[in-house]
Amino acid sequence: MLNDKSFIHYLKEAEQDFSGWDFSYVTDTGRMAASLLSWSYGSMAKKLITEATSLLDMGTGGGELLAKLQPFPQSVFATEGYKPNFPIATKRLGPLGVTVVEIEEDNLLPFAKGQFDLIINKHEAYSAPEVRRVISDRGIFLTQQVGGADCAEINEALGIPLNDEYLHWQLDFAKRELEENGFRITLFKEESPIQRFYDVGSLVYYLKAIPWQLPDFEVVKYKEQLYSIHRSIESKGYFDVTQQRFIIKAEAI
Repeated sequence: MLNDKSFIHYLKEAEQDFSGWDFSYVTDTGRMAASLLSWSYGSMAKKLITEATSLLDMGTGGGELLAKLQPFPQSVFATEGYKPNFPIATKRLGPLGVTVVEIEEDNLLPFAKGQFDLIINKHEAYSAPEVRRVISDRGIFLTQQVGGADCAEINEALGIPLNDEYLHWQLDFAKRELEENGFRITLFKEESPIQRFYDVGSLVYYLKAIPWQLPDFEVVKYKEQLYSIHRSIESKGYFDVTQQRFIIKAEAI
C-alpha cells in the first residue's frame, strides 16, 4: 500500500481546500460525476424567482448557485450556517444586493413573520414550523433534499454504519411534516441517481466536504479501506454509489 505511488498521490492531492459549495475541482475534470435527475432545481427556482417579490435562499453555501439565478426581486436574503462559507457568500452576493445572514439554529431565523413569498432550499436542513412562520400566506417553498440513506455504499465500503440520526429523513416524512405545519404539497418527486468516482482522491475530497456522511472521517483511520476502493477502481474503472434525492414544492395555506 505505501509503495503504491498512485494511491499516495491521490491521498495527498485530495488535501486541497474546499470552500463554498463548489465541487468543480473534481467535477470539471471528470473525476466525479452523477447521473441526471428528471427535474432541474435550478430551472424551477429561476422561474419562481421571476414571479417573487421577496426571496430567501436557505443554506446558500458560497452563493455559487444563487448568483446564477438573477435577476432577483427587490428584497433578497440568504442564510448560511457554515462559518467558513459566510465571508465567501457575502463577498459574492453582497454586490448583487443580497443580504447574507449567518445562522446557528434552523428553528431561529432572524426574520419577521410572513417576510418572504418565496423560500428556496437546496440540500439544507430546515425547521418546517419556522419556514411557515417566515413565509407569507400563499407563499411558495421549494426544496431539494438528500435522503438519509444517501451514498450508503461509501459507509459500507469503509465499514461504518449510516448515521441513525438521519435515516428517517425521506420524502414521505418531509411531506407529512410540511403538511402538518400549514403547507399544501403541489409537487414532489424522488429519484436515486448514481454518483461515480473515477479515483480514490475524488472520493476523499468529497468526504471531506460532506462531514455528515462520516463525521469522524480521517484518511489515516480508513487508509486500508480506501486502498481497497483504490484497487477496485484500478480494476473496474470506477466506484459507484447510490444517491437519494427528492424535491418538494409546497404552498403555505
